[in-house]
Amino acid sequence: MVTAELALALPAVVVVTVLCVWAVAAAAVHVRCLDAARSGARELARGELPGRVNQVTADRAPAGARITLLHLGGGLVAVQVRSQVRLPVGWDGGPAVTVGGRVVATTEDSGGTS
Repeated sequence: MVTAELALALPAVVVVTVLCVWAVAAAAVHVRCLDAARSGARELARGELPGRVNQVTADRAPAGARITLLHLGGGLVAVQVRSQVRLPVGWDGGPAVTVGGRVVATTEDSGGTS
């Protein structure tokens, strides 16, 4: 009797465990995206060239992340980093969730005195 109940419950436990691992992985990638966006926004606000900003952002971003640099006007710049987190199972075409972060910063005043 217990064997039959275990046989029915075990697949559900495996599915819940895989989903929990996926959620933790997505949260970790989200934090990495925010950290990368923060670093990139800081560089962009300082007036660094887009190539340098992309390099700094990509160094901190998860592999394969998409990086977008934005000039919003009014002295504001933003860096957005997005990445996909796939279900942690053995096939490539499995479901994925896109997570990311966007940080807005104020540009530094280049006309001030030192």
